[in-house]
Amino acid sequence: MEDVCEGKDFNFPKQEEKILEMWEAIDAFQTQLKKTEGKPEYVFYDGPPFATGLPHYGHILAGTIKDIVTRYQTARGHHVTRRFGWDCHGLPVEFEIDTKLGIKSRDDVLAMGIDKYNEECRSVVMRYSKEWEKIISRVGRWIDFENDYKTLDPQFMESVWWVFEQLWNKDLVYRGFKVMPYSTGCKTSLSNFEAGLNYKDVPDPAIMVSFPLKDEAIGGALVAWTTTPWTLPSNLALCVNATFDYVKVRCKATGAIYIVAESRLSQLPVKKTKADVPNGTVKKTKDLGTKAGGKRKGIPEEKVAAPLDSSSYEVLETFKGSALVGKKYQPLFDYFLELSDAAFIVVADNYVTDDSGTGVVHCAPAFGEDDYRVCSDANIVKKGEDLLIPVDANGCFVEKVADFKGRYVKDADKDIISAVKAKGRLVSSGSIMHSYPFCWRSETPLLYRAVPSWFVAVEKIKDQLLENNKQTTWVPDYVKEKRFHNWLENARDWAISRSRFWGTPLPVWVSDDGEEKVVVGSIEKLEELSGVKVTDLHRHNIDHITIPSGRGPNYGVLRRVDDVLYSNGVINCSLW
Repeated sequence: MEDVCEGKDFNFPKQEEKILEMWEAIDAFQTQLKKTEGKPEYVFYDGPPFATGLPHYGHILAGTIKDIVTRYQTARGHHVTRRFGWDCHGLPVEFEIDTKLGIKSRDDVLAMGIDKYNEECRSVVMRYSKEWEKIISRVGRWIDFENDYKTLDPQFMESVWWVFEQLWNKDLVYRGFKVMPYSTGCKTSLSNFEAGLNYKDVPDPAIMVSFPLKDEAIGGALVAWTTTPWTLPSNLALCVNATFDYVKVRCKATGAIYIVAESRLSQLPVKKTKADVPNGTVKKTKDLGTKAGGKRKGIPEEKVAAPLDSSSYEVLETFKGSALVGKKYQPLFDYFLELSDAAFIVVADNYVTDDSGTGVVHCAPAFGEDDYRVCSDANIVKKGEDLLIPVDANGCFVEKVADFKGRYVKDADKDIISAVKAKGRLVSSGSIMHSYPFCWRSETPLLYRAVPSWFVAVEKIKDQLLENNKQTTWVPDYVKEKRFHNWLENARDWAISRSRFWGTPLPVWVSDDGEEKVVVGSIEKLEELSGVKVTDLHRHNIDHITIPSGRGPNYGVLRRVDDVLYSNGVINCSLW
């Protein structure tokens, strides 16, 4: 038996290297797999990393735990196939190419050509694969690199199509809009997890704006508070809380009549005379909660119920918020007057709180999750129909907002405030220091923005998911009844598409009139429907392919929609 050094002379790294040499000499891993052939299979899904960066401590720790699990199951008498995988698609790869080539906008990619852009992406996806193999092998993990899988392989991408087709056939897929954290630097939406990675304390405007009611029976103007003046041109509704008490007050200095929640009266600016107007600066807040832009999420460090300054305001009337519901008001801007029949109306919802602002929230459905929800519930906007989004992918106003077209929204704040003041609608103007989310890749401030997306209707199958969780063994076991159960209980429909270039294309072909849709679940089906030979499924190889209308030649052809798919959760279909 070989002598082993003890005490201070023992060298762990050298001993590990000897063990690795011995494993290599006897081909230990492959020998183990051969010896366990025919035994019950233990299926282990290993989520793939990106090879555009080097492994770090988190990868090594997770990989070691995975190795322990698979070795243990082998020792229990199972055959455990272990294939290493590579995540080759998505934003990390695109961001690297954007940085390398100085690409600033979606138009830059289109000018370059999707084919050239995607091949640039392909060229870097396996950059550090050898380094990964070396490090993973050095820590002693047994896993198959020769028989690996890559998410860019046609077979893997085809399996993503197959999964999507199965969901479509079960009526679990639909197209809609989702208000999401949006990075104008990367030109894409982010997950809530990504949105929480990079908060910074920054100053922003904090203003109060008046919205005169058209109903003479009540009269006066509702006052809303916002830290996102750039959303005001898109205002379509005001939201109150039906259960709150609201008061109508008259400003003794100006004669203006305002309506705010009674509990928020102290927030109105003190106006001794017309010439003596404080700037209405708001206190520093702790954070924005989950809503970038935070029109109503800022929570003051101290809630002070200061009384109304009776020398500045006179209380005229008190009533419940429900008395305001359905009342129409004068639009602040005229960009969306064509929606006047349904819009510019007061709605009510319990998300309006009395811990900040005025108890009146201005709603721009394209730029707030609650805004979109309450406007949908009030039929101001229709779910599943096109939504007017007056800000482009670069965060600039579109031509519809004529006075500010081409301006980056946050750069336009000052001019929008000036426009509001010129209209006589600015009640107060100040600033707020708050914690605001920035894109962790591009360092640009995030916007909350409605983006068209394809959804998996998770809420339809929530009960089934909860039941399946009960039958699942969790370690530790409290995860079943607490963390994961709570997550499933609050599960929302899952947005699975992205408006990107380097990914698995969404396999939906649509007619020009939108009446006909075909979902393609395989290469064979696409070739059969189109008559075109297909060897690669990336956008630049299939975007030109059309499918003749099933309604006849007079209806033209179907074209693929301009989206790529999120490929999470398909390894079980791709590898087995």
